[in-house]
Amino acid sequence: MVNVTSSHGGDSSKGYIDVDEWLTSIEKKYPEEGFKTISRACSMAQQAHAGQMRVSGAPYFQHSLAVANILVEVHMDYEAVSAAILHDVVEDTDITLEQVRTEFGNSIAALVDGVTKMMVIQSFKGLDDASRKEKKEQAQAESLRKMLLAMVEDVRVVLIKLADRTHNMRTLGSLPEHKQKRIARETLDIYAPLANRLGMWQIKWELEDLAFRYIEAETYKRIAKMLDERRVDRERYIREFIETLQRELTKTEVKADITGRSKHIYSIYRKMERKNIDYHQVYDARGVRILVDTIPQCYTALGIVHSLWNHIPGEFDDYIATPKQNNYQSIHTAIFGPDGKVVEVQIRTHKMHQDNELGVAAHWRYKEGTGFDADFERKIAWLRQLLEWKEEVTDAGDFVDQFKSDSFEDRIYLFTPKGNVVDLPKGATPLDFAYHIHTELGHRCRGAKVNNHMVPLTYQLKTGEQVEILSVKRGEPSRDWLNTELGYLHTTRARSKALHWFKLQHFDTNVGTGRVMLEKELRRLGLSEVNFEKLSRQLNIPKVDEFFAAFGRGEIKTSQVVKVIQSLSDTEEKEVQIQPRPPKSDGEGGVTIEGVGNLLTQIANCCKPLPGDEICGYITRGRGVTIHRKDCANILRYINQSPERLVEVAWGEEVNEKVYPVDIQIRAFDRQGLLRDVAAILSSDRVNIIAVNTITDQKHHIASMTLTLEINDLDELSRLLQKIDALPNVLDVKRQG
Repeated sequence: MVNVTSSHGGDSSKGYIDVDEWLTSIEKKYPEEGFKTISRACSMAQQAHAGQMRVSGAPYFQHSLAVANILVEVHMDYEAVSAAILHDVVEDTDITLEQVRTEFGNSIAALVDGVTKMMVIQSFKGLDDASRKEKKEQAQAESLRKMLLAMVEDVRVVLIKLADRTHNMRTLGSLPEHKQKRIARETLDIYAPLANRLGMWQIKWELEDLAFRYIEAETYKRIAKMLDERRVDRERYIREFIETLQRELTKTEVKADITGRSKHIYSIYRKMERKNIDYHQVYDARGVRILVDTIPQCYTALGIVHSLWNHIPGEFDDYIATPKQNNYQSIHTAIFGPDGKVVEVQIRTHKMHQDNELGVAAHWRYKEGTGFDADFERKIAWLRQLLEWKEEVTDAGDFVDQFKSDSFEDRIYLFTPKGNVVDLPKGATPLDFAYHIHTELGHRCRGAKVNNHMVPLTYQLKTGEQVEILSVKRGEPSRDWLNTELGYLHTTRARSKALHWFKLQHFDTNVGTGRVMLEKELRRLGLSEVNFEKLSRQLNIPKVDEFFAAFGRGEIKTSQVVKVIQSLSDTEEKEVQIQPRPPKSDGEGGVTIEGVGNLLTQIANCCKPLPGDEICGYITRGRGVTIHRKDCANILRYINQSPERLVEVAWGEEVNEKVYPVDIQIRAFDRQGLLRDVAAILSSDRVNIIAVNTITDQKHHIASMTLTLEINDLDELSRLLQKIDALPNVLDVKRQG
């Protein structure tokens, strides 16, 4: 392997890579066709970058070779290595992406294009000493970090970018101090956590140490000096420790490779900070790693270590039995070694070690006919989950020594026209985006463009899209935006801002609007003679007008009103007197019958009651009890004719498991596709249609549709009626009967 540079700095300008020697050194690592592709990539990049120099004075092509060499070291395939060589030609030379595609094919061109698109991260402004900016810029770093993983289709794009950043950090000494700090902070906040997420510990540790060297130069030097001062004693101690351990393992016929484990400066610093301890108390400044062939041998080695020395309580982790989220596997234990000095011991198989050090990169194989290893499907399944961001990662600092994640709502990451990143919950719409930018922009929003294409305001945005809001100079929100069933607003923040606007408008207007809207909703549901005073008191609103105003502003939803109506008894209706009978028992159909034994129950066809309706039972001759709505015309007739056959009934506990037939009536201007649109709404809500009857008034072009649906309860009916009412050309929709 050609030596490019040391892992802790240095400038490759002091030791250029000879391209011919480098190609010779890697020739046997790749199939013949793959090696030829890498050679052709070198030729194109060398010519394209001819005459271009880096700030350090090194030819630019040396950077391309160094990035490719890093990928060779982590065993990446020839396509990724070739793309690394070409990763800057489209951005910085006259070579076009089409030329790359023609010469190298779609796969390599897609990788180069992906790296080029990721250049957006270069616009991130590193943190400075201004504390007022710190939180905002940390949030920007977090959004960018997560967005990058969420939007790339091929993870090799991220690996190339990590290699690119690693070489840039190795040569950072050539830049002015303010740029060093900015790039180092960006590396620590974004790139090192990306490497951690992908399980690429080699790159993660190097990026952290290199970034820390520029961010906290004095602290870095102090810890490095302490490590160096004790290096000779520490190496002698570890050598003797390994000899003792090796003898004991040999007795049990466990073949093991034992090495002293180098300690990374940044991880020492983070442990000192996190545990509020000084350098002398860092347990793993002295570290040993044991590599064996099988998992049972890992636990055998652990038993031997613990039999030789006392382990430290609370310093044991079994990541083999319970791997970390990024599939890191190893046993960690800390023991009091000879002379009472603390030693951290890591135990893992050779396979685990390869996976831990190289992460996702370990699963690319480039020998012809070999394909992927046996664990590939499992690893890629994890990777797909990672790219979907089922979990949000915590602050960047927590990535250093441990992986920690908390489950939150899925997020999406979007661009403003100026390139800033906006972080919103999954399901957010352009209106949510507008309100996030500014309240007034939300109020005045009238349209939106996504990636320069017009979209409806109910469009659900996706990660990586650029959103442009179209607004008017003077505007106000629409009441439709507050209707959850129509899907205009998804976030609570945006909804509260729209609600606040309506709350500030004229009270009398809201009262009138609220009354009209509420009466319309109740008519739709077939609810008559509702006592509004009782309703408002039940909702803790003392005055009916205030209740109407709250409904008009959208502060009270139809579903809330329906639930309250369900719980109220209509005292104005004539009371049905029932003689005391034996204890109640459950009937059929999800209805509880008061005062009688088990009887057959059936839903009346005349009024088709739903859970939530106030109901009454009528004892028939030979057909059990028929369940009616209390406001059904037939029940009002029975009250006068045969009140003794009326019984009190209530919906049973199992009603949620049943569906009930209900008739709805739709009046609309006739148009092509009307029935199809109605059916689409019902299908998306998984509502079954039992019957459909359509009559068209040809003279006035009015269509009247009666549908019998299977509905769970009044809440579901209310939601469906609102959605259908929002369809184009619909004049009226209501419950029939």
